[in-house]
Amino acid sequence: MKGLIVEVRQLKFFLAVVDHGSFSKAAAELMVAQPSLSQAIAGFERELGMPLFHRVNRGVVLSDGGRALVGPARVVLRDVDEATEAINELKHLRGGRVDLITMPSPGMEPLTTILTTFARAHPDVTINSQAGFTPEEIVASVRSGDSEIGILGSAGSVRAPDLVVVPLESQALVLISGPDGGPDGGVVHRHELSGSRLIVSQRGSLMRALVDDVLAEGVQVTIAAEVAHRTSILPMVLNGFGQAVMPSAWTRTARQSGARVQRIVPESYLHVAAVSRRSHLTAPAKALMDVAVAYGAGDGSA
Repeated sequence: MKGLIVEVRQLKFFLAVVDHGSFSKAAAELMVAQPSLSQAIAGFERELGMPLFHRVNRGVVLSDGGRALVGPARVVLRDVDEATEAINELKHLRGGRVDLITMPSPGMEPLTTILTTFARAHPDVTINSQAGFTPEEIVASVRSGDSEIGILGSAGSVRAPDLVVVPLESQALVLISGPDGGPDGGVVHRHELSGSRLIVSQRGSLMRALVDDVLAEGVQVTIAAEVAHRTSILPMVLNGFGQAVMPSAWTRTARQSGARVQRIVPESYLHVAAVSRRSHLTAPAKALMDVAVAYGAGDGSA
């Protein structure tokens, strides 16, 4: 019996005969032809190397081997039923979770709007969100399978032929100042940044690239701080440490906190996209990508 592989179908047939006491009644319950059931049980017995039933008159009685198999067979079928139910729940999104990774700015918007829309339809799905800080990090996480979905922002269009790429929106870069800063909602030209103390992201980000462009144009600005975790920037601005160049996703949060927001011209844009694998997505992840596609197609409205 070493290496024996038992099929669920064989166990179902066996227990049906046990429960109904005859091959004919079991065949009727299973809606299979009696000869097919008899052949299946006979084949099972050959694989096991022992009889499961003793045939008596028109019925059957369990052999010693059959009696030993009844309990374990019922446990296996219960486990299969539970697993099947769990899969069905996931298919209908009555549970499960989505593992995603996002950069900080698109993680504020549009991800918040996308997740809110998704949760209305699938409130029992848990979102497990990890942080990434460069487009390359997001793409690598999705490619490796660590995350099912990635949300990223980049200076240009995302190119990843092996992945599904869904453009979501483009966010203009803005200048965020403390409560005593310039007029909220106004426009600031790049040359007007002269004399500013700027809190910047580390090199490699689009926000930092704009600041570097301004410096290259001869505009005199002071780099007050280089900050890796962008969530630290707004509190520093509000405390008067300096101003910051950020994507427009930060506008609502900044204004709610009392900061002033101005549009920088000429404009630079952060292009936001969602990425996922092309196959083997879980049902919740596929549903979330469908919401992202709808958001992108609606030009910013999920």
